[in-house]
Amino acid sequence: RINESYHGEDSLEPAPKYRPGQLVNHKRYGYRGVIVSIDGHCKADPDWYMFNQTQPNRKQPWYHVLVDDSVPVTYPAQENLLADESGLPVNHPLVDLFFSGFEAGVYLRNETPWPE
Repeated sequence: RINESYHGEDSLEPAPKYRPGQLVNHKRYGYRGVIVSIDGHCKADPDWYMFNQTQPNRKQPWYHVLVDDSVPVTYPAQENLLADESGLPVNHPLVDLFFSGFEAGVYLRNETPWPE
């Protein structure tokens, strides 16, 4: 299912390491969540990017992540994520909108498109 939610526009962009439905942890901020969508490179506004405390390389996969026990959706770069091996579900109000189930520690991505 990687390609169905991967929005890379340049064939030179690195392939995503993670996929929609996969659980991840943020290296710096320690939160865990589930990936809902992938961009092949950072598509955020330059002002948003420069406001970040760090400016990871824009030319790598960036992920839309539903944060556990919270409401925010974050937009981390691949280099800031690690796979979460806990196998525990994520408590987020949008989980049921974008996923049809949870099996063996992975969410099953449905056909609801992520807003562009």
